[in-house]
Amino acid sequence: MQHPWHHLTSEEALKKLDVKVSGGLSSAEVLERRKIHGKNSLPEPPIRSLFSILLHQFQSPLIYLLLAAAGISFLIGDYKDSLVILIVVVLNALVGAFQEGRAEQSLVSLRRLAHLKAQVFRIGQQTVIPAEELVPGDLITIAAGDAVPADGRIIEAQSVMASEAALTGESLPVAKTLQALPITHGLSDRSNMVYAGTHITAGRALVLVTATGIENEVGKIATLTSATVQPKTQLELRIQQFGKYIAIAALVLFSLVLLIGLMRGIEFSTIFMIAVSQMVSLVPEGLPVAVTIALAVGVQRMARKGTIVRKLAAVETLGATSIICTDKTGTLTKNEMTVTAIYLPQGDRNIGVQGIGYSPSGAFNEISASGKSLVLEAQADPALLLLLRAATLCNDSNLISPKDPAALEGNRWRIIGDPTEAALLTAAAKAGIKIDALRKEYLRTAEIPFDADGKMMATGHRQDGVELVFIKGAPEIFFEYCALDSQKREQAKAASQKMADQALRVLAVGQIENSSLNPAGGFRALKGKVQLLGLVGELDPPRIEVASAVRECQAAGIRPVMVTGDHKATALAIAKSLEICPPDGLAIEGSELEKMTESDLHSRIDQVKVFARVHPAQKLRIVQAYQARGNVVAMTGDGVNDAPALVQANVGVAMGITGTEVAKEAAKIVITDDNFSTIVAAVAEGRLVYQNIKKLILFLFVTSIDEVIILFLALLFGYPPPLAAVQILWINLVSEGTLTVNLIMEPFEGDEMQRAPIAMTESLFDRSLLLRMPIMILASVISTFGWFLYRSYLGVPAELVQSETFTALVVSQWFNVLNCRSATRSALSWDLFKNPWLLGGLLVANLMHLLVIYWEPLARFFHTVPIAPEQFIAIGVVASSVLWVEEFRKLLVRQRMRKENL
Repeated sequence: MQHPWHHLTSEEALKKLDVKVSGGLSSAEVLERRKIHGKNSLPEPPIRSLFSILLHQFQSPLIYLLLAAAGISFLIGDYKDSLVILIVVVLNALVGAFQEGRAEQSLVSLRRLAHLKAQVFRIGQQTVIPAEELVPGDLITIAAGDAVPADGRIIEAQSVMASEAALTGESLPVAKTLQALPITHGLSDRSNMVYAGTHITAGRALVLVTATGIENEVGKIATLTSATVQPKTQLELRIQQFGKYIAIAALVLFSLVLLIGLMRGIEFSTIFMIAVSQMVSLVPEGLPVAVTIALAVGVQRMARKGTIVRKLAAVETLGATSIICTDKTGTLTKNEMTVTAIYLPQGDRNIGVQGIGYSPSGAFNEISASGKSLVLEAQADPALLLLLRAATLCNDSNLISPKDPAALEGNRWRIIGDPTEAALLTAAAKAGIKIDALRKEYLRTAEIPFDADGKMMATGHRQDGVELVFIKGAPEIFFEYCALDSQKREQAKAASQKMADQALRVLAVGQIENSSLNPAGGFRALKGKVQLLGLVGELDPPRIEVASAVRECQAAGIRPVMVTGDHKATALAIAKSLEICPPDGLAIEGSELEKMTESDLHSRIDQVKVFARVHPAQKLRIVQAYQARGNVVAMTGDGVNDAPALVQANVGVAMGITGTEVAKEAAKIVITDDNFSTIVAAVAEGRLVYQNIKKLILFLFVTSIDEVIILFLALLFGYPPPLAAVQILWINLVSEGTLTVNLIMEPFEGDEMQRAPIAMTESLFDRSLLLRMPIMILASVISTFGWFLYRSYLGVPAELVQSETFTALVVSQWFNVLNCRSATRSALSWDLFKNPWLLGGLLVANLMHLLVIYWEPLARFFHTVPIAPEQFIAIGVVASSVLWVEEFRKLLVRQRMRKENL
């Protein structure tokens, strides 16, 4: 049973769990509680076997139809067809199983808690035990650098700071307190609690364990994650629907052929075999493996651009995305606190600071009352240097140069300590202050560490025998300690409020001259003595490239929505600066969301641009609300708290740098640079993949259906089969096979991100394909069957007519593959050379066909005879009508588009 532990005092919490600080739990109490609560670990999820992963690849109507076709082919004695179809199906399954071989393991990293150690008080003694042995009521000690092994109420604390970003989304370390808090406080605001899955960045604490295993906050997330059903991708749904259509079409064709044959007096056994072969011909057996290869090619392209795809079909789904729920910190912003504004009370001056991140390169600008900005020479400004020196000395963080051996990366400045303090050091370095030299010159003699209640820090220093005290802290508290007249105080308050209104994190910095610091006296002894040196405003700045990526999203009909654990004001400021949120856009906090009914949320969700201070269950609810309105949702995340929403989203996108292993394993896609613009680039790649799959489907079905119609017409008019069975097999496997994979390699046409997202209800056969397909099929059938009739009429030998008809159909398909490259662009344009794979495929197809016509061993097997060169040229001219008809249609489309754009 869970209690509002944050609402209890430490004494009440100890009493509730029947624990004494002096002794801890006895061995008997530990055993009794473990029986009730179990181990401090999460249950093992069932592991999918290799066989089940492989079996999953066969769960598609199209695969069922192909297997049925293979079985029927075998029964009618067409062993070659049957074997080839089976090979294609098995190959497709193996490729899919290989790509999806890593089963979803969202709980694996959570279970790593079991490998932690914990310092615990039991029977009056401190001992180290595996974290999985902790029970509610245990007293543990945690210190800077420790991972928190279980949820707990803080009993004693010394300047404790905890990094809770992985659990709450809070971008900065959180200061911990001892006081009881209002019962209404959400997870992010429970400053007297620590939680499993987080880390201590500063200080030391004695903690009473209040929840373990699945009862703690991480366990709740694990329960949510395991209970969340991962929706099928759009491609899986469309293939499923498509398979049903093909099955219906195949049955209709089978019935028609059987009926017409019986009406013409053909024997039942004969017409039955013909009907079955026609039905088998209709099924595009190369489609499953071609689609799998198309997705795999997309995976490789994305990998080169910093996107790792864990689930193959997610490639296409990302291209259909209509909503991107994105985190703020590190994705839209650099996750590097930066000083952007400084206020100096001496002269009531405002100074802007240029440069982003922890790299100490940038300039200072003096901003006049009229708003004009003039370059300021920092080294020649004593007031500015004094402020930055104080901020450097009253500071426990460090900057790490890329050249430093301690640097983790060779091209980035990094920090040790609190990001807020590190930003102050960066600003000082920009002003030319040598940090290490300054700290050696002003030796620290005493300190009062940062206190979460007092929200201030003070340090004492000695320089050439002179004692100094430097202080920094929250302005609203800091001003109470300052020796300011009423006018200066009001000016400073106004400057602080102005910075806060811009969503800056504001710090006040001051000093006391000729005074030593007495930590025992605390801050009370400093009241009325502090000289205000100035105010510093900091911001985690937006990534430079994100604004253009957001505009690209919006032009593509994709709506970015910020979903963050950060504060509303900060989130809203960043969202407005990136144009995610218009000036009058709606932002709501988790507490407001909690009070909304489902109908309220659904009616208002399209107006919301920012969700702030949200917890895991709320992120999940947001994703489900968007999906209920017919959206394809991509959700970004990096923390443990994001796992349920990442699983629920159509495409879960985890951060590769800051992301926890839990988030990465819950997601379908991982971006390696944590950058929103990389997600947008991946969306473009997803759209290209889907676009190329549509081109592939168009080509495969035009070539399959024209074969069926030609054979059907010959049957209808009483002619002998215009194509031999092995020739149809050659067309389907060799002629098509040399082109389908190469068509998948088509590059961007250039307007992919100007199109609207693909609707969830859209079929693989959309309006564009349904309009183009009959034209291309009709042109192919007329040219091929027309040639067959013409040459038969002239009395040409049947074997030669069949060889020529076979060639005419193959050549028309070569022209059709050029037609399929674009719905609007001419196949004769120079961009033909943008896909060398396709040109190579056409060359191979030509050579292979020449071999099957003129090389005697192959010709004998495929029942062909040599064709006169002049007839070959004539066939090419007739078959090219397929190209000219489609070129005329494209010309009309381009003319209409030009008129619409005028």
